[in-house]
Amino acid sequence: MYENHTRFARSQAVHTVDRTTVVELRGEIDLVTATPLAARLDTLSSGPHPDLVLDLRPVAFIDCAGLGVLCRTRNRVLARHGRLRLITGSRRFLRILRAAGLGEVFEVHPDLSRAPARTPTVDAPPVAMG
Repeated sequence: MYENHTRFARSQAVHTVDRTTVVELRGEIDLVTATPLAARLDTLSSGPHPDLVLDLRPVAFIDCAGLGVLCRTRNRVLARHGRLRLITGSRRFLRILRAAGLGEVFEVHPDLSRAPARTPTVDAPPVAMG
């Protein structure tokens, strides 16, 4: 059986650009890594009006637990009248989002330079993963 040892790095890169928190995720986002990642993203989105960018380009694998973390983070950010953007150029990841019915739920950009600057958010309904 194939085993990949590129698990989610606990020391993911987190930096701030013009009041936007950018988190570069690496490796795998799966059942094993989802709980610590969710806790970290909860911390990063705990304030009012969080502006969070998740750079998924270095992510090698994501499963339904990982998608659940993304949905949880989206709901948490929107509940605090903030904004969440995903950065990915992966066609495979975009197909996964569409297959899960999440194709129109997330604001997705191919790179950070193409993600528009902070703007007021529109209230959106929460997304349930189940």
